[in-house]
Amino acid sequence: MAKYGEGDKRWIVEDRADGANVHNWHWAETDCLPWSRNFFNKSLSNLTILDGEGNLYIKIKKVDKVEGEAYVNVRKGKIIPGYEINVVLSWEGEAKDAEGKSLLMVEGTVEMPYIADENADEDPELRVTVKDEGPIGKRLKEAMVAKGKPLIFLKVREFVTAMAKGGPAKDDLEAKKVAPKNGNGQGGGTPSNSEVVVEKEVKKEVKKEGKKGVKTITMTEKFSCRAKDLYEILMDENRWKGFTQSNARISKDVGGQFMIFDGSVTGTNLELQDGKLIVQKWRFGSWPDGIDSTVRLTFDEPESGVTIVKLTHTDVPEEDRYGNATVVENTERGWRDLIFHKIRAVFGFGL
Repeated sequence: MAKYGEGDKRWIVEDRADGANVHNWHWAETDCLPWSRNFFNKSLSNLTILDGEGNLYIKIKKVDKVEGEAYVNVRKGKIIPGYEINVVLSWEGEAKDAEGKSLLMVEGTVEMPYIADENADEDPELRVTVKDEGPIGKRLKEAMVAKGKPLIFLKVREFVTAMAKGGPAKDDLEAKKVAPKNGNGQGGGTPSNSEVVVEKEVKKEVKKEGKKGVKTITMTEKFSCRAKDLYEILMDENRWKGFTQSNARISKDVGGQFMIFDGSVTGTNLELQDGKLIVQKWRFGSWPDGIDSTVRLTFDEPESGVTIVKLTHTDVPEEDRYGNATVVENTERGWRDLIFHKIRAVFGFGL
């Protein structure tokens, strides 16, 4: 990968005297390393991994290092991200006994030595160390690997998605899409065809604001099992722990509360019909305050041993509390990869 600022001279046009990049005809390159540091600091600092499960308490304290190169090239609206970065985190853990007395407190590091655009579709290598290698220290380290890795990888995927959409250049690109244009460049005149398209995009954006920046996710999945069995898997916390490999507390009563994915998702049961319907309020910890979504799962068994699940997940915000516009994409991927596909993998249900 070429270093930032060392692009092929045939493709980088010298700056004009007036500073304009007309129609983004040549490559406009943005240094994204400071933005990347800010992204990981917001996403990973003070991130709770375990909060008492198994009498273990683990959290990421801070981001120690984000080094390397990160940039985005834009030409005529086409975004080409490039990055090779090394990320180092500090974490701390504590083990307590059944009475809440501290047994050991440890510190350690998490390093991802190579997060790169060429491996954007793969999770990076992750190395976890702990300063105390005794039995309790090793137990805390193993818990950090088992429970921390999925949460950290989720944040890395959010970074990859954000870079693919322009990183810090995204706002500039959006502004150019909706910027009003005039025939003479200063106001007045008859709009050209391209200006009519821009005006339509402005109206589309206004309509999106009218929906308060939320989206709906719909999915249909087919399983080779009884509807009542699939319903039980989703509503039984021990089975949930089994197929997600994460901690969960799930009430089976209407009005009862639940916590899944180690507390990343919390909510309330709104309506339950055994083997037929689950309606719940869902909220992710990274969402803006006061935002709740609604999950509706219907179970249909057209023939014995075959169940069709229909998911409707409404009021999913487009951005999280940090301004990352990847919530809808990550939520949809979570349903597909972390729930539906893992049910098949663990319990052997086929399509």
